[in-house]
Amino acid sequence: MVLVLPILTRLYTPEDFSVLAVYVSILGIISIAACLRFEIAIPMPERDEEAASLLALALGSSAIISTLAGIAVYLFPEQIVGLVEQPKLRPYLWLLPLGIWLASSYSATQYWATRQKNFSGIAQTRLTQAISGAGFQVGLGWIGAAPFGLLFGSMINRGAGLFSLGFRALKHDRPALRAVSWPAMRRMFREYDRFPKYSTFDSLANTVGIQFPVIIIAAMAVGPEAGFLILAMRAMQAPMGFIGGAVAQVYLSRAPEELRAGNLSNFTVDVLEGLAKTGVGPLLFAGIVAPPVFALVFGEEWLRAGDLVVWMTPWFIFQFLSSPISMVMHVRNRQKAMLVVTVSGLVLRIGAVGFAVYQDQQHLSEYYAVSGALFYLGCYWVFSRVAGINPGEMIRIYGRAAVPLAIWVALGIISKFLFEYIRL
Repeated sequence: MVLVLPILTRLYTPEDFSVLAVYVSILGIISIAACLRFEIAIPMPERDEEAASLLALALGSSAIISTLAGIAVYLFPEQIVGLVEQPKLRPYLWLLPLGIWLASSYSATQYWATRQKNFSGIAQTRLTQAISGAGFQVGLGWIGAAPFGLLFGSMINRGAGLFSLGFRALKHDRPALRAVSWPAMRRMFREYDRFPKYSTFDSLANTVGIQFPVIIIAAMAVGPEAGFLILAMRAMQAPMGFIGGAVAQVYLSRAPEELRAGNLSNFTVDVLEGLAKTGVGPLLFAGIVAPPVFALVFGEEWLRAGDLVVWMTPWFIFQFLSSPISMVMHVRNRQKAMLVVTVSGLVLRIGAVGFAVYQDQQHLSEYYAVSGALFYLGCYWVFSRVAGINPGEMIRIYGRAAVPLAIWVALGIISKFLFEYIRL
């Protein structure tokens, strides 16, 4: 997905990327809550038969929410387009309910695969989705189908792996799936009702805090600012999300066992130290070299996206560290606390962008970036403390990672001067 971005920026305009930004934001807000968060409970029961009922609840919720979204799109297309002030999205609204169903259902089957420790299968679907999504975006852009190609490829990238993971579950996990029944689903609904009660609103608040400011920026900023913003986010979050998402899956699959063994804090320290040594350095490097690299790779008209990466680097670093271990809140049954954290983030981010709308419209994205960094710094602190990590251990983690971080920063400074020279 990262490799094709230089091609996409030459096939599509910043205005096309602005339409994509609004589509992805709406899709992300609805799809994250479509399963009522039953999907993240799937790895937790001791018996596969109980987990299968949670899978059925998640898939059923996904189907219902997607159908309701389809009805809304059919009945109120003009109102939806008017709310987001993106008239170019009107012909492609039908992609929303389909995208919601694909993304949320894939999430449910992915958590089932996580329970079965089928990490190779998950990796294969993500690779297939990335290749397919990028292929459609390039191919449709080549024939001039803009911005449809961007939207359709994004939808494929989010959920096409549903079918392969689903067929594998039907083939290898049939005994557990056969145990699904209405009484079993009702029993599991009551046992795990804290997930729809608290985790749904928690995830919704978190996603709205990320995505709704993008919609505001698309509607209020002068020019295709949202297009620059989404390119910056995609270039940085694609590799970050791939690594962080993979670590989160492994963390969730092992954390319940580590908690029962009394080793959760040590396990979390090992995860954070690995992330600090392998991921933070490349993010610092990318933040240092982003402006000249974006101008060289994507074209001079995309220089603004590179500048935004600089502002967003602290956000990406704290998100990279905190997101994989966020599952500790569910493992320790701290759903209420998680809801408080994410609602606070929602207020902080929308409040920051809202303030900028009235006071400093030239820097909407900068306010958004700084608020994101503050939010994820807070998340990192809370999740670490819930996992049982003391402040001294947090400091020692980065002391042990200091050498690789210093090397990445030095390489970034040298490379920035080199890229600036090439650009001139």
